[in-house]
Amino acid sequence: MLYPLLGLFGLCAGVTTLLFGFGGGFFAVPLFYALLLASHGAGTAVAQHAMQIAVATSATVMIFSSALATWRHHRAGSLHWDLVRPLAPAIALGALLGAWVALYVTSAWLRWLFITYLALSLLDAWLRPGFVHAGEHHLAPLGRAGATLVGVPIGALAALLGVGGSVMTVPLMRRRGASMRTATAMANPLSLPMSLAATLVYALLPAGQPDLGPGLLGFIDLRAALVMTVGAWLGMHLAAPLLGRISDSVHARTYLALLACVLLVMLVNGR
Repeated sequence: MLYPLLGLFGLCAGVTTLLFGFGGGFFAVPLFYALLLASHGAGTAVAQHAMQIAVATSATVMIFSSALATWRHHRAGSLHWDLVRPLAPAIALGALLGAWVALYVTSAWLRWLFITYLALSLLDAWLRPGFVHAGEHHLAPLGRAGATLVGVPIGALAALLGVGGSVMTVPLMRRRGASMRTATAMANPLSLPMSLAATLVYALLPAGQPDLGPGLLGFIDLRAALVMTVGAWLGMHLAAPLLGRISDSVHARTYLALLACVLLVMLVNGR
């Protein structure tokens, strides 16, 4: 039963990565976290490090899901590479810092950080003008200082929580006048440097943790990552016909509804 569920998690992650730029983390982290708690006793090492394992495995899946989604958006002509390039190095730097911090935070603290981050992001996007309704305007690339100021926190939070940068980059681009199609497309290449940097940290730096069992490299569950990656590929294939066919307002409202669903899952499945 474990692997079919992981494949289903990956499929959901693939759909939301392609259409909403989530990178897979917003589905993979809470669902895999809940599955780890359900399949291991409360006193086991895996249960005690469930959030770290979920976050690290999600970051690994994001390498592949974000790369595939970036390629599809590039082919569809919805990517603005001049806006992406200035942010990528700063996001990678932030990701190294965020993943390093996550190694020293308890699973319970990490879970509540995830919940708080989701709740604040949801409220901010819903209450502040410019997210649900935004028109397409010309977007100027950020300068070096601006890209560093914005990119480092995005990368740090995304790597710390195992999510793509979508929850910060999409609202940012919406308020600068981008359509949902443009904003979500940009989130995928910006998730790539984050996921690469975070995966290296989660794989190589954990030291002194208890034996978590076979199939784990650091905090990364390699078998789960493989199954979810295959599921994500299938999900993107199924979602591809919808690219560019969802109205902007429906796209924005659905994005917020998905954030609310993930927040509910994390609240219900915590310990």
